[in-house]
Amino acid sequence: MVAKQRPVLILACPQPDDAWALMFVAPLTLQIRGICGEVDIGKPPWLTKASAVNVEGLASINHHDLVHKLGTLSGPFLKAVKDALRDLLDL
Repeated sequence: MVAKQRPVLILACPQPDDAWALMFVAPLTLQIRGICGEVDIGKPPWLTKASAVNVEGLASINHHDLVHKLGTLSGPFLKAVKDALRDLLDL
């Protein structure tokens, strides 16, 4: 069985001297519910539909598991994601 590929927002990339080659990511979802932990990013040009970043779905993945880059999140949306992460982690 092949795992379904899902788009993610890369939050942190490994540095050459890191012990692990892990990237921290947050999944994107089409199911926009307007709940805490979800950041509505509208419909970026590189996605087919309006989406949201699920900051509660943080995960670490091996950088070799990434397939290809879809696009870049614009400044205001990236700021909203960072704010949501600060709220979630109480930073």
